[in-house]
Amino acid sequence: MPLTQDGIYAMALRLIDADGVEALTMRKLATALDANPMSLYHHVPNKDALLRGVARTVGAQFRTATREGAAWQDRLRQLAVDFRTLAHRHPELMTYSFGQPEFIQPEDPFWLGLTAALEDAGVPREEVPRVAAPVCAAVLGVVIAEVSGALQRWSTLLPAATATGDGDGDGERADAGPDESRMFHLALVMIITGLESRLTAEGVGRDGGES
Repeated sequence: MPLTQDGIYAMALRLIDADGVEALTMRKLATALDANPMSLYHHVPNKDALLRGVARTVGAQFRTATREGAAWQDRLRQLAVDFRTLAHRHPELMTYSFGQPEFIQPEDPFWLGLTAALEDAGVPREEVPRVAAPVCAAVLGVVIAEVSGALQRWSTLLPAATATGDGDGDGERADAGPDESRMFHLALVMIITGLESRLTAEGVGRDGGES
């Protein structure tokens, strides 16, 4: 079967899902495709370009359902939940991609949905990018912390006195195994509530119901 760019990206994604970004090489990809390594360079010039292409392919999978007349809070929440679902589907690639400045583009469905929700919330059009940037960073930050395992580790940290045995505890949590989904939704509530508070203080927010 002849090589195609889409086929190369699809196989690269399978290898990344299995072994991570660092383990992927052009030679390993060629072997998986049963192709001559040099033939890959007719479609992708190098590994960086390959990873950008794979990231775009995965990003194109992002879909979110927009309910007619839904409050901006509900729309923002749905965007975050759907993005989280996609990140958990390809955690290795997403962890890598989050660190790339060009990961989010103006035409990306997530960014378009976010900016539309903020405009509907009453944010002046010229201020939407300024507000959307930290909201985007907060949502993506929570997601990457979750898929990397950091969120779960942080949730088990005890105050220094307790952790060293200087307090009443023995340095271990009694309720091990935090519910990551609950933690994600708690963080999301905090993001939305903080945004509501800021918009209200600035006198630009629209009443969109409870968060």
